[in-house]
Amino acid sequence: MSEQIDKMMYSFVMEDVLKGFFIKVPPGYVACVYDLGRGVLKKVLRPGLHLKVPFWQKAKLFNTQTLEYNISGTFDIRKIKLMGDEPIKIVSKDGKTALIEGTILLRLDVDQIPHIWQNIGEEFVEKIIRPTVRSRVRLISSKYDLRDIISFMRDEVETQLKQELERIFYQRGILVENILLSEIKAMKG
Repeated sequence: MSEQIDKMMYSFVMEDVLKGFFIKVPPGYVACVYDLGRGVLKKVLRPGLHLKVPFWQKAKLFNTQTLEYNISGTFDIRKIKLMGDEPIKIVSKDGKTALIEGTILLRLDVDQIPHIWQNIGEEFVEKIIRPTVRSRVRLISSKYDLRDIISFMRDEVETQLKQELERIFYQRGILVENILLSEIKAMKG
């Protein structure tokens, strides 16, 4: 019985105490560190094994790979932290309504991640990305007739939307890689 307790205590020490000294950052991620005395540190920890002060510093991993923000009828809006949205309702220049679906490819700027965590928080999708995407898709779409958006001016709409989102997101540490409109469904009525 005493041996089992010793093994449990050893396991506790190995898992909770010694593990607390290390931050393991996998490829495609970076870590930011929150220090109880200094707040969010400006230094970003790149992939590898790093040391931290247990109980005094907390590490948070951030994905630096290309992120897909899917706008689709299959998206569950109740899961607000997920990357994506339901189809966006627009009103075109000629007064017609439609639903737009597509994909926006985003990436977090590695050097701005401490700023994002400090000033926006972990909920940057629901606070910044989703409302901005909805607003800008509606704004850009309102400059064109619906038939033009659906047919030969689609690439121009994507380009303008990308430029508009870049303008807003860049200062917040979010990079826009591409805009891909997949479906535009005219609504009746």
